[in-house]
Amino acid sequence: MASQPSRSMFHLSIPVNSIERARAFYIDMLECREGRSSAHRMDVNFFGHHVVMHLAPEEAGQAVHHFESDGAVVSVRHFGAIVEANEWHALAARLRSAVEFTMEPQTIRQGTVEEQHIMMFPDGCGNIVELKSIPGSRVFAQA
Repeated sequence: MASQPSRSMFHLSIPVNSIERARAFYIDMLECREGRSSAHRMDVNFFGHHVVMHLAPEEAGQAVHHFESDGAVVSVRHFGAIVEANEWHALAARLRSAVEFTMEPQTIRQGTVEEQHIMMFPDGCGNIVELKSIPGSRVFAQA
């Protein structure tokens, strides 16, 4: 049952080193919608999912391991969203002058069932965000 497509909402809590920087990034730059908030936490509608940012500078600043993926060195600890292709392209265009990518916007694994648009970048609060576009029918496809 848990592996079937669902209309359920995903929930994730992440540490941030600044609620103000998190608000500037997620609300102002990514245009997510803010929910409940206080001086120490903020709820965000992150592409239809519930992400809670907790002020925890020590945890947000933890060193993380990295690995090589499709020609880029990426953080093991990251999260993101899968969006429609037109939204992905619009986000990539808007973010090009606003963030320092850890994985430049690109299409990877071209010509395979795993082909997808992908980009990764820091949120300025201690986290790495990944945005990708791949048809839902292929998200779990095996090569």
